[in-house]
Amino acid sequence: MRLHRLDITAFGPFGGSHTVDFDALSTAGLFLLHGPTGAGKTSVLDAVCYALYGSVPGARQSGQGMNLRSDHAERATRTEVRLALTVAGRRLEITRQPPWERPKLRGKGMTVDKAQTWLREYDARRAAWKDLSRSHQEIGTEIEQLLGMSREQFCQVVLLPQGEFARFLRADAEARGRLLGRLFDTQRFADVEKRLAERRRATEARVREGDTALLADAHRMQQEAGDAMELPDLAPGDPGLAETVLGAAAIARSTARERLAVAHCRLAAAESAHAAARRRLDEARELARLQSRFTEARQRAERLQERSGTHRETQERMARARKAETVAPALELRETADAEHRRAATAEARVRGLLPGSHADADAGSLAAAARRTAEELGGLDAARRAERRLAELADERAALDRQERADDDVQREADAWLAAWDGTRAELRTRIDSAQEAATRAEQLAVQRAPMQRRLDAARTRDRLAADLEQARQRADASHQHALDTRAHWLDLKEQRLNGIAAELAAHLSDGEPCAVCGATEHPAPARKVAGHVDRETEDAALAAHQQAGERQAEDERRLGLVREALAAATAEAGDTPTDRLTAEAGELEREYARVRREASALHSAQEELRQAEREREQRLDDRHHAAVRAASRLTRRDTLEREQAQLHTELTQALGGADSVAARAARLERQTALLTEAADAVRAAEDAARRLKDADARLADAAYRAGFDTPRAAAAALLDPAAHRELQHRLDAWQQEEATVRAVLAEADTAAAARQAPADLTAAERAADTADRRLREAASARDAAARCRTELDRLSARATAAVRRLAPLREEYERVARLAALTAGTSADNERRMRLESYVLAARLEQVAAAATVRLSRMSSGRYTLVHSDDRTGRGRSGLGLHVVDAWTGRERDTATLSGGETFFASLALALGLADVVTDEAGGIRLDTLFIDEGFGSLDDQTLDEVLDVLDSLRERDRSVGIVSHVADLRRRIHARLEVVKGRTGSSLRQRGV
Repeated sequence: MRLHRLDITAFGPFGGSHTVDFDALSTAGLFLLHGPTGAGKTSVLDAVCYALYGSVPGARQSGQGMNLRSDHAERATRTEVRLALTVAGRRLEITRQPPWERPKLRGKGMTVDKAQTWLREYDARRAAWKDLSRSHQEIGTEIEQLLGMSREQFCQVVLLPQGEFARFLRADAEARGRLLGRLFDTQRFADVEKRLAERRRATEARVREGDTALLADAHRMQQEAGDAMELPDLAPGDPGLAETVLGAAAIARSTARERLAVAHCRLAAAESAHAAARRRLDEARELARLQSRFTEARQRAERLQERSGTHRETQERMARARKAETVAPALELRETADAEHRRAATAEARVRGLLPGSHADADAGSLAAAARRTAEELGGLDAARRAERRLAELADERAALDRQERADDDVQREADAWLAAWDGTRAELRTRIDSAQEAATRAEQLAVQRAPMQRRLDAARTRDRLAADLEQARQRADASHQHALDTRAHWLDLKEQRLNGIAAELAAHLSDGEPCAVCGATEHPAPARKVAGHVDRETEDAALAAHQQAGERQAEDERRLGLVREALAAATAEAGDTPTDRLTAEAGELEREYARVRREASALHSAQEELRQAEREREQRLDDRHHAAVRAASRLTRRDTLEREQAQLHTELTQALGGADSVAARAARLERQTALLTEAADAVRAAEDAARRLKDADARLADAAYRAGFDTPRAAAAALLDPAAHRELQHRLDAWQQEEATVRAVLAEADTAAAARQAPADLTAAERAADTADRRLREAASARDAAARCRTELDRLSARATAAVRRLAPLREEYERVARLAALTAGTSADNERRMRLESYVLAARLEQVAAAATVRLSRMSSGRYTLVHSDDRTGRGRSGLGLHVVDAWTGRERDTATLSGGETFFASLALALGLADVVTDEAGGIRLDTLFIDEGFGSLDDQTLDEVLDVLDSLRERDRSVGIVSHVADLRRRIHARLEVVKGRTGSSLRQRGV
């Protein structure tokens, strides 16, 4: 990897735009990045790291990209970092802009622009840059794959941080292991340890679960067997657990079978005794029933004898009622006539009370004549009614003229007020039309964007769905491929078996005297015979057909997989790599903005229509005001005509009323009088007719009662029964006859009379004996069921325990094997003498490589005095494998790195960092690191040591590397000519290149 150019804008302490030409600085091979403390030397390295990985190193990184923005930058300047580099033979350019908070373009307040990233590659054949991607995630993955290092590894290998390797040099094994684990990505070995530990716990849990289930079954068997099974105290994992449980179960099953046989014998005896007791109980119940039936019949006969007098009275009353039924029609006719006579008399009295004294005693004819005279007088009021209606019409017309006059006055006032506000209304409507026209133009612009956005969103959703479908199609294709291989193997296996047994198949067609199809012999002394499992042609053909079907299914699944891939590629090309939720949000924002401007634009038609209506209303109000003035002039003439006609009609109407308030009042009085006289005449006639009908009904009733044998009509009415009383008497007579027949039939039964002559039945003793037999039978059946259930449950639990023991055997072996492996990789096994974990073992090998690479440079920096060596010794109670010592050639002794002085610690740390960079580079696949940075630490060196360190760094150019030293040591400015100076100022820092 070689850096070419870095452009920084509004980043960190740099308020403006600055450029670093690494190509010019790298010409000398060694260049210095210097400046005062706090000027921003480290910020240049942060910009390189941010351009590559989208974040800055170590504690300087932040969750909000806006914190990278310079406080000295202009408000309208956006933060941007652009880096040009060559990696893996490709010339790339990365541009990153963090999130930016800026003022809103419309309205007040602030808004945040999202982070932006661009990746371009230089095409040498076309001599032009081409865009590769604008996706943060895609660019980050591409850069990390090209460099072969994560951000942490890059910061440790390329941006050698100040103080980091001094801590690494003096750290304990745990801290050293954490750093090496991040750099060499040994998490997979830790995952192996974790996976083995998890498998050990899982298998241990399964074994313990199996032992617990076996013990649970044993305890359930002990509960079922009771005292027939003795089980010692056992726990999961006890040796001999399975043998103990299975032996005790066998004894319990034998005892349960013996108990079941005894229970069957007891149940048979109880069933026999129970049947005899039930027969005796049935016989006693039948005798008791017959004796009770005879006694009850005798008692019912005695009760019938006691009620015989009442029965005769009921029969007599029923006979009188049947004779009275012939008089019933005459009684009903007389009651109807009497009711009509009373109603007519009441109506006559009421009407006569309303008549005046001159008509109070008049007959029907006189009342009818008076009604006719009153009706004639009523007909003479028609002319007066017409005059009265005309006066009302004239009054209504004058009132209408008054209302019209008030309405015209209101029209004139409203028209004057409306016309006074016309200029303001027209200006407001013009403003609304202009705003709506602008919104319509904006809506047309957004409408053009909606369809592409919707297509892209649909493509993104299709892309997400097809991604899931692709995995399913791939799984189906893999499964069908495997199935095709299996069917092919099965067919070939059957074919081979058939070929092996082809002799038996050929021998099946041999006949004595017929030549053999193979050898031609006519004698067949020992023909081959088909063995069990012989494969014939039909079986082979069926296997071949299955193989062909599997091949067709495989081809179909692969075709579908290709279709899904093509569809996914098309959808991805349409939608890009933007997440669906982001596209959904952008589409929703576009739709909301479009809906808003559409709503504003929709007011255009209504505003134009309102303007047209307002103009029409102006013309209408002018016309209304003119017409109101014309109508006011014509109303004066009409009022004079109406007043003269009203005076004439008042004179005529006064003569016709005759003292009444109105024609209607006089007409109503005459109408009431006519109706009352007519009603009175009708009531008198009705009363006379009702009296005649009542007299005729009395004569008919007396004649009917005499013919029926009653002295008076009253006696016939008293003997008559209503339907309910008649039904009650008939029911009592029928019940008497039915009861008498039933008692007579019971007393005549032979078996009932025979039972009555026997001794009373002892039903209580028979029931008691039957209950005792029932109880003994239930007890015997329960004992038999319990014994059978116990035997069945013991057989089931024993079978399950035996199966569990068989399943646990291989599981125990697996647990022991996994436990040994887990203990070995975790460093807790007795076989692991140094107690080294697997990850520590791998890191120890890497550390040994790092120590060897660092020693080459450390020896030169220390003039051959110091050498770094890796140590496997344990430290205290910890684990071994990550020790690091320094060998002093002057004393020949190996000592701890913490005993080095400050300057010695620096160049030892520098050698360790450079060695680590070489090892990590080789680990990353041989990626060339042509640009390195060393951050601080040179101030602790004397002149001689500084020269030796610089010689070592200068020797890195042998690998065509350029090394940037980040320091504010003044002596380095004399020794290194190519410099990048960071100048600090009140308006922000700036960059200057010197010596290039």
